[in-house]
Amino acid sequence: MATTFGGAVDRIGGEPISARMARKAPIRHLDPTLLLMTLALSAFGALMIFSSTATRQEEAGADPALFMKRQIAYIIAGVVALLIVSFFDYRHVRALAPAIYGATFLALVLVLTPLGDEQNNAQSWFDLGLFQIQPSEFGKLALIIAMAAWLAERKGEVRWTDLGVCLALAVALSALIFIEPDLGGTMVIVAIFFVMLLVGGAKFRHFVALGVIGTVAMFGALQVDLIEPYQIERITAFLDPSPDIRSEGYNLTQAKIAIASGGFRGKGVGSENTQTDLDFVPEQHTDFIFTAVGEQLGFVGGAALLSLYAVLIWRSLRIAALSRDSFGTLVAAGIAGMWGFQLFVNVGMTMGIMPITGLPLPFVSFGGSGLLMNFMAVGLLLNIHMRRFL
Repeated sequence: MATTFGGAVDRIGGEPISARMARKAPIRHLDPTLLLMTLALSAFGALMIFSSTATRQEEAGADPALFMKRQIAYIIAGVVALLIVSFFDYRHVRALAPAIYGATFLALVLVLTPLGDEQNNAQSWFDLGLFQIQPSEFGKLALIIAMAAWLAERKGEVRWTDLGVCLALAVALSALIFIEPDLGGTMVIVAIFFVMLLVGGAKFRHFVALGVIGTVAMFGALQVDLIEPYQIERITAFLDPSPDIRSEGYNLTQAKIAIASGGFRGKGVGSENTQTDLDFVPEQHTDFIFTAVGEQLGFVGGAALLSLYAVLIWRSLRIAALSRDSFGTLVAAGIAGMWGFQLFVNVGMTMGIMPITGLPLPFVSFGGSGLLMNFMAVGLLLNIHMRRFL
C-alpha cells in the first residue's frame, strides 16, 4: 500500500519527481571524482612542466616559470570549455555531429596550406599570435562524436555499409593528419576507430576484413615511401636491443636512463645534475614528460600518476555503462579508449616497449590544443553522467 501511494505521489504531474528535478538541476548528479582526477592530473602536469623547463629558461635568461604559467592559462581556458560543454545537453551534440566533423575536416585541410605553420618538420598548427591551434587534437573528439552518432542509429546491428561509412570517416581524418606528418595522431585515430566499432556492435568478420585492409595499406605505404625514414627509424629503434645512441636511439636511451635513475622514491623535484636538470631528454616537457616524473618522483610518483589515470578511465567506463542512450555510451567509451591508448603508448615509449611516435600524455604534457580537447572530453562525460536520468 505504501509503495503504491509513494509511486503515485512520485508521479504527480505525469512524470517522476526525480526526473523533473534532474532536468531542472542536472548538476546534482555531477561526478566529482572525474572532475577531481582531471584537476589533479592537470596540476601534476603543471608541476612537472615547471621542473623540466626551469633550468633551460634560466640559462636563456628568461622566466623559469614561463611554460608553467602558459600551461596554467591553458588549464583555465580548459575549465571554461569544460563548463560550457557540460551544461549544453549532449543529445544536441548528436545532431551537430556532421557540422563538427565537417569543420574539423576543413581545418585539417587548411592547416596543410600556407595558412598553416610548420614546426619540427610538421605542418600541424595555426599560428594565431598569442597562441597556436592544432586541429589534429580536435580531430580525435570529432571522430568519436561522428562515429557515435552514426553507430547509435544502428543499435548494435553494424552492416558492411556502416563499416564502410565509419572507415571513410576515420581514413579521411587520419590521412590528413598523416600528411602533416603526425604519426602519433594517426595512431590515435585508428585506435578510436576500432574502439568505437567494438562498442558499437561490429562483428568478428568486420575486424578480420579491417586487419587485411590495414596490412595491405601498411605494406603499400612502405613500398611507395609514404612513411618518412626518420619515422621508420623511430618505430624500429625500440626493437633493436642496442640502437645507435648517437642517432635514432638517443631519445630512447636518455629516457630509460632518466626513469631508471629515479629509483623507488626519485631524486626530488628540481634536483640538480640530473637528466632533467641537464636537459638530456629531448622534448621532455611534451612527449617525454613521464621521464621527468620517473626521475624526480621515482616509482612512487609514477605509480601515483598511473593511479590517477586508472580512476579517470574507470569513471569514463562507468559513465558509458550508466548512460541511458547508445550515443552517450559510445561517446564515453570512445573517450576512455582514446585516453587509455595515449597513456599506454606515451608511457611505453619512454620505457622502450612502444615505438617513439610523438604522442603527448593527456592533461600532463605541455600544450594548449590537447589540453583544451581533453577538458572538452571531460565536459562531455560529465554531461552524459548528469543527464543519465532524463
